[in-house]
Amino acid sequence: MILSIESSCDDSAIAITDIKTKKLLFHKKISQELEHSVYGGVVPELAARLHAEALPKILEECRAYFKDLKAVAVTSTPGLAVTLVEGVTMAKAISVALGIPMIGVNHLIGHIYSLFIEKETQFPLTVLLVSGGHTQVMEVKSLEQIETVAKSMDDSFGESFDKCAKMMGLGYPGGPLIQELAKGGDRKRYNFTIPLSQSPLIAFSYSGLKNAVRLAVEKATEEDYKDIAASFEHIASAHLIQKLKKYFKDVHPKTFAIVGGASANLYLRAQIEELLKPHNAKLLLSELKYCSDNAAMIGRVAIEMYEKKMFSSLDELEISPKSKL
Repeated sequence: MILSIESSCDDSAIAITDIKTKKLLFHKKISQELEHSVYGGVVPELAARLHAEALPKILEECRAYFKDLKAVAVTSTPGLAVTLVEGVTMAKAISVALGIPMIGVNHLIGHIYSLFIEKETQFPLTVLLVSGGHTQVMEVKSLEQIETVAKSMDDSFGESFDKCAKMMGLGYPGGPLIQELAKGGDRKRYNFTIPLSQSPLIAFSYSGLKNAVRLAVEKATEEDYKDIAASFEHIASAHLIQKLKKYFKDVHPKTFAIVGGASANLYLRAQIEELLKPHNAKLLLSELKYCSDNAAMIGRVAIEMYEKKMFSSLDELEISPKSKL
């Protein structure tokens, strides 16, 4: 079995995965949403302290599996440096104490493998990753063949939801709150401009849209917020769809996937489904419970890395806030 740890942001999670069957034997996550909601976003130092409390508590529940562990895996990049170090420090201690190898996992690859928790992989595929820190399109042929073909020039899709929710005083995390508020709103009332609509670049940008929402909020009453939320969600998704349409003129996907915390957005999922119909492309989606950060996806990547003996030594495994993907 492999024990996997996730602490890249504000979710403390540990999983136990069977190497041969890929079955998830244990998975527990402790969210910090309540603690961070009063600040309207994640406070890194607070997150680190909460990880230091939560991770040992979860690990204690895994003692029965220790004798069967063949490796310990941990998210080492990307993420908040002060929270990544909590998970990596624990992984190093487990590696030394049990005499088992350590596997450093890229969090973004973890999101890709969230599609295959307790399943076999299905490559090649085109992946849209939308999370709190990243918005990018990747062509994935295998674990070791991942090419990023488009990414955000500034804010990410998920980050813009959080920031717009904060502007309206909705709380944190913003994605589910904006989605719920938008259900009763008029998506056409606020004519926000689709970012980079005149640009030939296949890239993403949310800073301009975020600023347009800020200006609308300043002039609005709380009664207007549902229309602002609906209009924002519509344009934020339309931006992704418009750029994907341009990309699909040259690349015709047979299998397309949406991953990352913001992939749980139901409006975006519906828009992607419509986009793929003319291409007869298969759409892969993670289960909703595995869209956000979790240790199960880290464990799923770790199975393949274990089989390829992609281990990290205690000295080699260093945290990195930014990913090379």
